[in-house]
Amino acid sequence: MNLHVELEHQRNVLITRLKGELDHHTAELVRAQLDEAIQRGQVNHVVLSLKELSFMDSSGLGVILGRYKLLKGKGGKMVVCDMNPAVRRLFELSGLFKIMNVYDSEHTALTGLEVVS
Repeated sequence: MNLHVELEHQRNVLITRLKGELDHHTAELVRAQLDEAIQRGQVNHVVLSLKELSFMDSSGLGVILGRYKLLKGKGGKMVVCDMNPAVRRLFELSGLFKIMNVYDSEHTALTGLEVVS
């Protein structure tokens, strides 16, 4: 299986929906798309919606951590939402929940970032 990346801008937030598998085969695609969107647009924050992400490995974690650091360096935030149990467990084991907030839905993530109109 491969990966589909859907990007949506809402104000200064980039909502990123990942569908499929984020692994060593697809990590570079996600990195490139996120980097381009962050550098090109008026993006201060990223919401990662992982509702339809069926698998993620350490390459995927590396991409997420790298974009987190990029945003943090610009004074922004990255949050995650809609995680399935397997992906949630990987985040727990990696320690990413210590630096990133997790929300139940995109709406609550946007509310948490205080950008909902």
